[in-house]
Order: sequence, then structure tokens, then C-alpha cells
Amino acid sequence: MDSWVIILMLGVSVFLGALALIGIMWAIKSGQFDDKEKFLNQVQFDGNDELNDAAQQQSKREALKKSKEYRPE
Repeated sequence: MDSWVIILMLGVSVFLGALALIGIMWAIKSGQFDDKEKFLNQVQFDGNDELNDAAQQQSKREALKKSKEYRPE
């Protein structure tokens, strides 16, 4: 009876999904997400506090990884 509405909504959603997929593929292929300068410039503005926080977070991750690997039975 009103199945044309469902078919229309399905068609529109498939079209919009395909359009989004094509847009993302184009952006990746054209290098829109490549920002090599960001990482190089970011290091210049890191202070001691930020570097110490990063080192602490890394050591916590390593300790957590080791605790997950070692499981005595």
C-alpha cells in the first residue's frame, strides 16, 4: 500500500551513502588528510609538562599491557 515510501527512503539513503563513500575516497586519494607539517610543528611547541604527561601515559600503557600478558593460573 505505502511501500513506495519505504522504497523511496531506501533509494535515497543508498544514494547518500554512496555519495559519502565517494567523497571520502576522493579526499583520501587527493591527500586531504595528509598533514605532515602538523606533527613536525607540534613538537616545537611541546613544553616539559606535556612531554612528562606523555611519558607517564606511555609507561601506564606498558604496565597495563604487561599485566594483561601475565595471568597466573
